[in-house]
Amino acid sequence: MTTPLLSVEHLVKRYGDQTVVNDLSFHIEPGECLGVIGPNGAGKTTTIRMCLGLSEPDGGSVGYFDGLAMPRDALAIKAQLGVVAQMDTLDPDFTAAENLLVFGRYFGLPDRVIRDRIPQLLEFAALTHKGSAKPGQLSGGMKRRLSLARALINQPRLLLLDEPTTGLDPQARHLMWERLQLLLQERKSILLTTHYMDEAERLCDRLLVLDHGRKIAEGRPRDLIAQHLEPDVVEVYGQGATALAHEATLQSLAERTEVSGETVFFYTRASQPLLTALQTWPQLRTLHRPSNLEDLFLKLTGRQIREEG
Repeated sequence: MTTPLLSVEHLVKRYGDQTVVNDLSFHIEPGECLGVIGPNGAGKTTTIRMCLGLSEPDGGSVGYFDGLAMPRDALAIKAQLGVVAQMDTLDPDFTAAENLLVFGRYFGLPDRVIRDRIPQLLEFAALTHKGSAKPGQLSGGMKRRLSLARALINQPRLLLLDEPTTGLDPQARHLMWERLQLLLQERKSILLTTHYMDEAERLCDRLLVLDHGRKIAEGRPRDLIAQHLEPDVVEVYGQGATALAHEATLQSLAERTEVSGETVFFYTRASQPLLTALQTWPQLRTLHRPSNLEDLFLKLTGRQIREEG
């Protein structure tokens, strides 16, 4: 049995009377990508901060490789971590190559070692042609890839990525995913928080679902979908579609019915009878698809929008 690279046990964090992380436990195995998903305020970023020693837990423990513990062994742990934060932390006064050089010095690496690594990291980030460009001259996707390259300068044993593709356009997100897949193929270990369910399903070996600071589900993406959801979803939308949620005939053909905005979601184990019945309303549009992580997320955490803060 392998020893986890990160082992979080019964973690608790309070701010005043509010408990934002509540008895949370999880672990990451070598070569594994663990995804942490949940709505705003679920405790994802607070958990990352405690794992990085930036916030002290009110209870529980954060243990790392080689018997190290946070915050006791913070310096030794951080020397072997790679971090990509939500916000851009690149130095605007340095070029892309200089950002890598200066960051490598924080780890006490000799300049010759860092300079040997810079061309490989720029190539990995698809930024070879941008080595002399400053962050202000780079697109959002380029800056995120540079941040990822910078996080690899010390050849970390574990990467902590906090919503690394937030705000990127689809092309930039896909290129970032490609780079993360390359790292996983090299057996890098990743802790990833994300709001994108397609990202979680594409990259993660296991998922941790948080809500109100608690773990409400954990497992492999496809296993969680099979455990919590019906296999098929029929979406119906168009003028008057929401009234179908109350049609007794349609309700009898679905295990579960939900309404979100102007769309009705029918969750079913036998879609064909439902699709046949819906032909009575030819003016409405239907989409038949397999259930996915977004359905799981919404079932477990609800469809109500939660504001930041």
